[in-house]
Amino acid sequence: MTAVILDSTANKIPNPDIFYPSSDGEPLAESYDHLYVIMTTLAMLLAHIKGQQAIVLADQFLYYAQGFPRLRVAPDVMVIFNVEPGGRDNYKIWEEGQVPSVIFEMTSPGTRSKDDVEKKHLYESLGVTEYWQFDPRGEWIPEKLRGYRLQGDEEPVYVPISDHTSQVLQLRLVVEAKIIAFYRLDDGVRLLPLEELNIALEQQIQKAEAESRRADLESQKADQAIQKTRELEAQIALYQQRLGELPLDSPTETRLQGKREPTANDQI
Repeated sequence: MTAVILDSTANKIPNPDIFYPSSDGEPLAESYDHLYVIMTTLAMLLAHIKGQQAIVLADQFLYYAQGFPRLRVAPDVMVIFNVEPGGRDNYKIWEEGQVPSVIFEMTSPGTRSKDDVEKKHLYESLGVTEYWQFDPRGEWIPEKLRGYRLQGDEEPVYVPISDHTSQVLQLRLVVEAKIIAFYRLDDGVRLLPLEELNIALEQQIQKAEAESRRADLESQKADQAIQKTRELEAQIALYQQRLGELPLDSPTETRLQGKREPTANDQI
């Protein structure tokens, strides 16, 4: 299927009076588990795409039909490439010129019908390359994670992703408790969730502080050694001033030079 983007303003000047809301007043997620995986996924993917012409948005309206503000969807997490980095209040496909490449929906029995039927069909028709469903509690997806990728040239359709690999993101997805863990395909490094990043940051700070204390201690020892050297030099200078130059011979040689062989007169 090709992308379906309704445009009521074709060959016309867009109506500036049409309002495209950025919020509907609905909660971000239906449970803490869903909220947590949305936020951790958002944070990890933001770090992953840093430096690229891309954005990651969470629970923000995706408008796909110009002139029809009610035709919208709010993916839990979506990744869009080849756009100017930065935040958006909402995302309009006709303005940005790019369809999301990857979309994640954190699903539950209450959203199963929309996530597995309506949204799946919509994302497929829009041309979203990969669509991932994650059920953090395993309530209707026993394996918790399912992915689909577009295949086909003339009328691409979603086919299941069997290896849990995102070709678009170049990441391997693994279920770890109630979150999605991401591993880079090139080096196998795991992307750290925000909580683990904070722990790693704290550990790095503690290590830096320990190194600083160690450096300070070494600096103190060096300063003490320099001070001791200067004190010895001062003592030597004082000795030379009062008594003249120090003898060049060692104490042992001086003692030997002070002795003489006994004579016959010494024995009488």
